[in-house]
Amino acid sequence: MSDKLIKDVKKAYIKAFKKEPLLIFSPGRINIIGEHTDYNDGFVFPAAVDKGIAAAIQKSDTGSSTAIALDLDSTIEFELNKLRPSKQGCWENYVFGVIAEIQNRNIVVGDFNIIFKGNIPGGAGMSSSAALENSVVYGLNELFDLGLTKHDMILISQKAEHNYVGVKCGIMDQYASMFGIKNNALHLDCRTVESKPYKINFKDHQLMLINTNVKHSLSDSAYNDRRSACERISELLGIKALRDATEADLETIIDKVTPENYQKALFVIQENSRTLKAAKAIEDDDLEKLGALIYQSHNGLSTQYKVSCDELDFLVEQAKKNKHVLGARMMGGGFGGCTINLIAKNEAKAFAETASKAYKKKFDKECSVYFVKLSDGTHLVK
Repeated sequence: MSDKLIKDVKKAYIKAFKKEPLLIFSPGRINIIGEHTDYNDGFVFPAAVDKGIAAAIQKSDTGSSTAIALDLDSTIEFELNKLRPSKQGCWENYVFGVIAEIQNRNIVVGDFNIIFKGNIPGGAGMSSSAALENSVVYGLNELFDLGLTKHDMILISQKAEHNYVGVKCGIMDQYASMFGIKNNALHLDCRTVESKPYKINFKDHQLMLINTNVKHSLSDSAYNDRRSACERISELLGIKALRDATEADLETIIDKVTPENYQKALFVIQENSRTLKAAKAIEDDDLEKLGALIYQSHNGLSTQYKVSCDELDFLVEQAKKNKHVLGARMMGGGFGGCTINLIAKNEAKAFAETASKAYKKKFDKECSVYFVKLSDGTHLVK
C-alpha cells in the first residue's frame, strides 16, 4: 500500500473540506491463472496487490455531496435523490452506481464528500474499477454504519458496474480486491463465491507485469461472442455452465458445433482444471510446475480461445527464451493489457530491459514494467 497516496488524499481532503476524513485503501488485483473461467461458473486464482486506490471520505453538512478524482483533477457535485448515469465512460458512474445499488436495497445513505487517487496503471487489466467501487461502498458502510457484510459490498460493486457502467463483469475483480490476504492468492469458486487462500512462497522468484500499452478495439464484442458460445455449448450439453463439463462430455457434441467453438469450450474446461493443478503446485511449493501451467494457460488463450494479440504473444515468446522465467501468460480479457511473469528476482531487471528493447524494435512502441506484491484487501487506514 502506498503511504504517499494516503497522505495525498488526506491532505487534499482537509484542504477542500476542513475536516478529518476516514481513509480507505482498496487494492487492484492480478490473476495468476484461470482466465475466462469466471463467467463459466469455474475457478480463478486472483490476488490483491500493493497498488490500488486511496480514498478520503467524510459526511457532508451542505445538503449535497461531492466526489473528486485527484488524478483527473475532476470534481462532481450531486444530490443523492437525483442520481442517474452520466454519459458512458465517465468516472463518476462508478461512484453513482454504488450509491444507487445501496439505495436499491432500501438503505439510506447520507450526504458525503469523497476524494480518491490511485496508482494502478491504466489499461493494465488490474481492475482499478473494482478498487474504486469497493473503496466507495466500504467507505459509506463505515461512515453511515450500514451493516453491510463484505459479501454484500462486492455484490453492490458488481451491480454498479453492470447497471451504471454497462460492463457485465464477473465477480472475481471485486472479490479479490475486497478479500485479498497478504502473501496469498485466493482460489475462488465463481459459483459459490467462496475461496480458499493459498500462501505462496515465491522464494527467490517474484511476479512482474509487462504492459503492452495497447488495447485492440476487438475486446468488447469478442468477449460477448465468447461468452455466448460458452452458453450455447452448455445448453447443448444440458448443463448449467461449462464448469460442469469434462473433455469426454464435449466430444459427444463435436459434430454439433463449429471447430472454433469446440476449441473455445475445450480451453475453458482445460483452464478450469489448470487452476486446480496450480493450487496443488502451490501447496507442494513447486514453482516450476506452477510456471509450466501458466505457460499452458497462455497457449490456450492464444491458440484455442483466441483472445491474445501479436504484442502479448511476442512478450510471452521473449519470456520463453529466458530460462529464468518459469512462466508467463497474458492476463485479463485479452487483445492487449499485460503479461504476468514468474521470474527469478536477481534476473528480473535484466529481462525487463531485454524484453522492452525487443518490444520497441518490433512494434515501435514502449512497453511498461511493474513489480507487484500480494497484499491485503480493502481496509480502513488508521
